[in-house]
Amino acid sequence: MRSLKIESQMTKTISHFEILKTEGFARRGRLTLEHGIVETPVFMPVGTVGAVKTMSSPELKSIGSQIILGNTYHLYLRPGPEILKLFNGLHPFMNWDKPILTDSGGFQVFSLGKLKKVTDEGVKFQSHLNGDTIFLTPELSCQIQQTIGSDIAMLFDECVALPNTEKVLREAVHRSILWGKRFFEVPPHPYQKIFGIIQGGTSVPLRLESLELTLNLPIDGLAVGGLSVGEPHAEMVHVLSEIAPKLPPKLPHYLMGVGTPRDILEAVNCGIDMFDCVLPTRNARNGGFFTHDGLLNIRNSSHAKDNRPIDATCECECCKHYSRAYLRHLFSTKEILGLRLATIHNLSYYHRFMSDIRQSLENGTFGSFYQKMRPRLTAAYQDKTEKSATEKFKLDSLTEV
Repeated sequence: MRSLKIESQMTKTISHFEILKTEGFARRGRLTLEHGIVETPVFMPVGTVGAVKTMSSPELKSIGSQIILGNTYHLYLRPGPEILKLFNGLHPFMNWDKPILTDSGGFQVFSLGKLKKVTDEGVKFQSHLNGDTIFLTPELSCQIQQTIGSDIAMLFDECVALPNTEKVLREAVHRSILWGKRFFEVPPHPYQKIFGIIQGGTSVPLRLESLELTLNLPIDGLAVGGLSVGEPHAEMVHVLSEIAPKLPPKLPHYLMGVGTPRDILEAVNCGIDMFDCVLPTRNARNGGFFTHDGLLNIRNSSHAKDNRPIDATCECECCKHYSRAYLRHLFSTKEILGLRLATIHNLSYYHRFMSDIRQSLENGTFGSFYQKMRPRLTAAYQDKTEKSATEKFKLDSLTEV
């Protein structure tokens, strides 16, 4: 019975996701959605409240953004369903005619920590805006995402912090499946694709159990959630490498909330097609510029007289026209232009990195690209368990204000 369900789901999905090339588990694909085609592997800038911070919609297009991410919980609070209905959804409201993926709100609920009560019925918590009590259920999450009009909606799931006990992880797996079944009881949006989410922390058996249960739902894609929430980089890669052979090849694979260039390279090697993360925009607002050699902190005094661009090989507006010295001046004087230029560079860097990955897959050279970039990015983007006291690049000094 299970194999028949999987085969039926693949037949449903093949119409909107095409695999063009493979090399090992790495894939070059094409995802066709209501608002356009997405070439994968792809990075999705995060526009939580209907805006990628400091960037206009035309600017996002100009730097190569194919699809952006919005958040159900935040858009439910502001501008709210009434305004979104008035404007026929988020696309016309924010003047964005390319695809949108919406996170269900599960991760935002997770981030509330103890300020929430989770039951099989849903999650009760207080609004971070005014303290109002909110009861978010799978059905409400689905309805909000339909009102937003996103091309891809995510099932409402329970994400838990790592490390954690097997009991807590198992409860989250089974509650996510329960919520997923209820999510599908809401009459579907005519063009919206729905992605399921695999939970289970760093327990491979629980991940495989979650995968099997999730594949019993009529999903259009598959996301790996609950990683990059406290576990070391090596554990994340281990989980991905163990479950990659089990992921249905004809479904798009999405790793939620990840990550650094190093994380993305390893995940593509494991068969992941889609990524999102706040790192490019968050670090930009704090003076952090992404490069293949690590995160450059423009606030450092060493850049005060440096007439070089951030990256001489980068064609973004920031690198073509402005020096490190000028950028440091902008951050020192708290000029908004500095935040904008840093965001343009960081998102351009991520999009160019993904384009290089896609090109290597098209050329059949991803293996050599991976072997070339892996040691460089490993040295540049070490996680907390790997950093020495004298490291050159201090990611932790660039946290969001």
